[in-house]
Amino acid sequence: MTPTDISNPDTFHKVVDCQWACPAHTPVPEYIRLIAAGRYSDAYMINWHSNVFPGVLGRTCDRPCEPACRRGRVEEEPVAICRLKRVAADNKEDIAARLPPIPAVRNGKRIACVGAGPASLTVARDLAPLGYEVHVFDGEKKGGGFIRSQIPRFRLPESVIDEEVGYITERGGVTTHFGQRVESLRALLDAGYDAVFVGSGAPRGRELDVPGRKEAAANIHIGIDWLSSVSFGHIESIGKRVIVLGGGNTAMDCCRSARRLGGEQVTVVVRSGFEEMKASPWEKEDAMNEGIPILNYLVPKQVLHEGGRLTGMVFEKVKAERDAKGRRQLVPTGEPDVVIEADDVLVAIGQENAFPWIERDLGLEFDRWGLPVLNEATFQSTVPNVFFGGDAAFGPKNIIWAVAHGHEAAVSIDRFCRGLDVGERPPPHVVMSSQKMGIHEWSYDSGVSLDLRFKVPHAEHEVALRDIRTEVELGYDRELAYKEAQRCLNCDVQTVFTTSLCIECDACVDICPVDCITFTENGEEQELRERLRVPALNLEQGLYVQDGLKTGRVMAKDEDVCLHCGMCAERCPTGAWDMQKFFLETAKPYAGRVAACQAQ
Repeated sequence: MTPTDISNPDTFHKVVDCQWACPAHTPVPEYIRLIAAGRYSDAYMINWHSNVFPGVLGRTCDRPCEPACRRGRVEEEPVAICRLKRVAADNKEDIAARLPPIPAVRNGKRIACVGAGPASLTVARDLAPLGYEVHVFDGEKKGGGFIRSQIPRFRLPESVIDEEVGYITERGGVTTHFGQRVESLRALLDAGYDAVFVGSGAPRGRELDVPGRKEAAANIHIGIDWLSSVSFGHIESIGKRVIVLGGGNTAMDCCRSARRLGGEQVTVVVRSGFEEMKASPWEKEDAMNEGIPILNYLVPKQVLHEGGRLTGMVFEKVKAERDAKGRRQLVPTGEPDVVIEADDVLVAIGQENAFPWIERDLGLEFDRWGLPVLNEATFQSTVPNVFFGGDAAFGPKNIIWAVAHGHEAAVSIDRFCRGLDVGERPPPHVVMSSQKMGIHEWSYDSGVSLDLRFKVPHAEHEVALRDIRTEVELGYDRELAYKEAQRCLNCDVQTVFTTSLCIECDACVDICPVDCITFTENGEEQELRERLRVPALNLEQGLYVQDGLKTGRVMAKDEDVCLHCGMCAERCPTGAWDMQKFFLETAKPYAGRVAACQAQ
């Protein structure tokens, strides 16, 4: 193998598994350390620069970082990364003065954002500090998009949404056109905007097509529309017997909302298996803890009704099988149909994009699924000054993905408006700093021990189910937050090896608790992986290899199992090993350019 190039930002970025897995690449270990130190405002700002909505995401994120967490390789559960984010938001001081300033003099460029969801708001936040005049259009009276309309208040209080949306819309540079739905992309382009960003989401819920659907229409509701009506106070009650169709997070929000609005017998029905459901594991767990059963492998067959009044549904029992080519399919079991009585049915079986306001003769191409044809790196459409992001780009995902799209689209829009190559992406901001304070002293603590994850306190069921606006999760207090933060293994503190200082005494090999360091003859990667002290089997995580040793051997370290405990560096008699904190922040349009913009 060739020596590892640690000057490549991706080399150590991949080792910080939580940050690498986060679509917005939030520097997770950095903000967790700040929380442990009681520096909540600093921790909040680390989050804010990357994921824009720390208070929102600290309650609602799908947490792609947590399955990647290195703590999950030591014991069963990862660090509660998401809930620690909320701790920073709940305990911060006033951070308004720390936000990038908005210049009084504009740069002459006007940007239109269609939709006021997380993708559009991210674009607006990133561009306004550079002097862009950003106009945000949305049919609702407040910003937030599906954050406000589809996430129930028992999960996300409106005050949190108001605060974090306000950091974007109420500081200048952003003009909101709330209550004004865009009806024509051509009209928007004709208005002279230099670029248009489409962040209108996937606003159409998929329909249920079975006999009896039309006859019982009054009591069959599309899930995302029903949640929106609940959020805005248009619906305050539901029948006592409720069926929720679907296995995603929207279905979980529907069933838990129905439980709070009068549903005494709420049942979730899913056509796939329990493990195949798209809902996050904790969303399913929360629903079941509230007494809501989840029935699997049942396919809707018929809606029952009497005189136009819904009375229930008939379901066919199925099982999963694979055909000769290994393709999974659901086949009837031949068992009797299942009948479930109901007063209302909530349909949450998926969402679709809808672009009736985009004229098809503008040169904007769509694929066979009705999604815009985009450059996946730049989010630029086939109309050069029109960009997409969030659910409007590649279909329904989640908030953190929408934020990530918004950042990349903002970079593209900025480069487009400045006449630069949109495809050329600016590098991330990277800082490496040694944590050494003395011969064997380090400025961080990464003791490795078995520490079980601390449970997040919840409101009592009797209280939580009484009012749909009562927040269920109470969050960690400062003491619990400190204890949970201590479980972080500081994966961003990297082991950096200097060949010229090594005397090949093997002290680091002897002391390593996971046997991840090997001094051996070089070879091809696959062969080398197999003859390390412990074979390196995870091909997705690289080996750290350095040559130039006096014996002709190489140092090879398996980054997959390294716990960043620092014992190799503490034991090394020559300082060949150093523990260096790796800080990476992805490129933002305003980073490093705000001061110059202010000086104009």
